[in-house]
Amino acid sequence: MRKSNTNAYIALAIVSIFWGTTYLASRVGVRHIHGVMLAGLRQAVAGALITGFFLLRGYKLPEKMVLSKLFVIGTLMLCGGNGLLTWAMQYIPSGLGAIIAATIPLWITIASYFLVQRTRLSLQLIIGMILGFGGVAGIFYNYLSNLMNPDFQFGILIAFCSCIFWALGSVLTARWALGVNYLYGAGFQMVFSGVVMLVVARLFLGQHLEPSAFTTELWESLLYLVLVGSVFSYSAYVFALNNLPPAQVSVYAYINPVVAVLLGALILHEQLTWLTGICSLVTIGGVFLVNNAFNKHKKTLAAATK
Repeated sequence: MRKSNTNAYIALAIVSIFWGTTYLASRVGVRHIHGVMLAGLRQAVAGALITGFFLLRGYKLPEKMVLSKLFVIGTLMLCGGNGLLTWAMQYIPSGLGAIIAATIPLWITIASYFLVQRTRLSLQLIIGMILGFGGVAGIFYNYLSNLMNPDFQFGILIAFCSCIFWALGSVLTARWALGVNYLYGAGFQMVFSGVVMLVVARLFLGQHLEPSAFTTELWESLLYLVLVGSVFSYSAYVFALNNLPPAQVSVYAYINPVVAVLLGALILHEQLTWLTGICSLVTIGGVFLVNNAFNKHKKTLAAATK
């Protein structure tokens, strides 16, 4: 048991650090190909590797109803969530994208409130929501000159939309009992979403995979996103989630943006000021308060039903 917990904490550390590095890798990758195409390649290849691993071990294909649910969740979370956020990396700094993505727990709380169960609006929850969104708004002070740029505006818009899609997919995941191995199911979600994004990029966005685009930098970005960002880190996330309380696992959401902001400033020379640092911490603090209030509410409900 102690060894299992130790491995789970190691897995959580992997998720907390390495998922934060994927914003940098995405920002580098979109220099060469469209963000939706990059996300599509990432998810399709990673999904093929994961599902192939389970099929070789003798796992059967899930039932059609389960596959249809995996398709819906994958489309929401990975096409709408990861795909749009990767696209946004073409127009906004990776650190800013990570801070916006850090508000996902806030959007999950909002989606859960309307779609699942009305969480009690405690003072802590309200303060957390205000701090979370207020921190992001404060960061935009550094980008006042960019806010008049239509491309920057579009990047901000689809980054926030990606959070909403991820939140909706997360709520559906919690509501639907799929009855399959979490990682196996995630592999199908990746395959489905990858194919959808590649089709969308080709037919609706007019994107082509030109051999000349596959520079060494793009290969490094793509391989990193597939192997480290999806296969390695997601496997670690699933392992941590199955061996630690969800409240503990959620700590990755507070560390990821810090890693992304620091790497963006150090490697890509993105803007990093005291205001950015303070507002980032305010956002993360707000997310912590919301998560804490949400977990307290769940514990209260669980105790009442015993």
